[in-house]
Amino acid sequence: MASSGWDKREGAVRTETRNLSLIGGSASEETTPSAAALPSASGVQPVQFLRAFTRDNAIMAIDPFEADQLQPASLDLRLDRKAYRVRASFLPGGADVRTRIEAMDGLPIDLSHGAVLETGKVYVIPLQEILDLPQHVRGFANPKSTTGRLDVLTRLITERGDVFDEVPPGYKGRLYVEVAPQTFSVVVYPGTRLNQLRLQRGTSGITLANGDLRRRYRAGELVRPFDAKHALPNNFVPVTIDLRGGGVGDVVGYKAKRFTDRIDLRKIRHYEWEDYWEPIVYRKEPTLTLHPGEFYILATREEVRVPPDLAAEMVAYEARSGEYRVHYAGFFDPGFGCEPDRGSKAVLEVRSHQIPFMLEHGQPIGWLRYEKMAAVPTETYSAAIGSSYQSQGLALAKQFRATG
Repeated sequence: MASSGWDKREGAVRTETRNLSLIGGSASEETTPSAAALPSASGVQPVQFLRAFTRDNAIMAIDPFEADQLQPASLDLRLDRKAYRVRASFLPGGADVRTRIEAMDGLPIDLSHGAVLETGKVYVIPLQEILDLPQHVRGFANPKSTTGRLDVLTRLITERGDVFDEVPPGYKGRLYVEVAPQTFSVVVYPGTRLNQLRLQRGTSGITLANGDLRRRYRAGELVRPFDAKHALPNNFVPVTIDLRGGGVGDVVGYKAKRFTDRIDLRKIRHYEWEDYWEPIVYRKEPTLTLHPGEFYILATREEVRVPPDLAAEMVAYEARSGEYRVHYAGFFDPGFGCEPDRGSKAVLEVRSHQIPFMLEHGQPIGWLRYEKMAAVPTETYSAAIGSSYQSQGLALAKQFRATG
């Protein structure tokens, strides 16, 4: 790829980040990150700490931040104006991302008026957010819930990074996202949010100790109903699969159709779900055979709860449980499932690996890791702050009309 594929705007971003827009105001040339002014409590950083990071230039952005990018324990990341189609997934390792894209003859794609990301293709897209983190603060990324439910694989890339979805402590530089639609082609724009970033200070003592985890599990604070016979391996809380629903004739899941129309991510409650999904109905036996290469939306039997002082993440793949992957979008923010009148099930994005695998109602299908917040968020996950999937049961992505 000729170097002209990288426009002047991107070159300016690489060489000057002090004049970028911040939440609550714009940076001036005299503004420099002040690590001493940032919160120093260990744990997952809550929304008020993330706001302080933006105020002190530890998190910057090319375009002005939007207020709803800040979630109770995470930050939504936005696509910039240009994508690059590459021939294969990669990690930059000892080089910067631009060098790797040029070596792979990446094809530039303008997103300004919307562009289609096609299934079976791999794209690398610069993000608008730029980091200048203090030492001892690291980041972890995951797809947003809607991204996972549309079977769009996303992975965060850092300059010279050798792992996906992790930002090393004290990282300074741009962020990128690798995007690989698996089932549906999607239309994206500058500002589209496909993944999210969670910041964490420190490592020791972040995960709940086994005794605390077991006590809160048995008290019904984490999942309802809990099963006393379940062990909590590696400090993980198990959840099980619901293949019965309310009884015979109930829809208990959905299997994605192939070769459908593309989905414009800006269009909410727009598409007829029957054009994209086949319902899975409980008839006689509460079992489901996963076929290799097929994509399923299922739900847990339990309601998942994340108290305000904790954050949670679903482990995507555990080889000991079977050859399948669950939950591409793994973050659960503080307050998830804690509405007083109704809980929230975890919706699972499931794909079998290589061989068919039969699931049976009530068997463990996923594991939740609970971690301590550095402070209780000033805003928790709820319908009041526009959270799309609070109080949910089995649900498709928000681009589809209600299934009834």
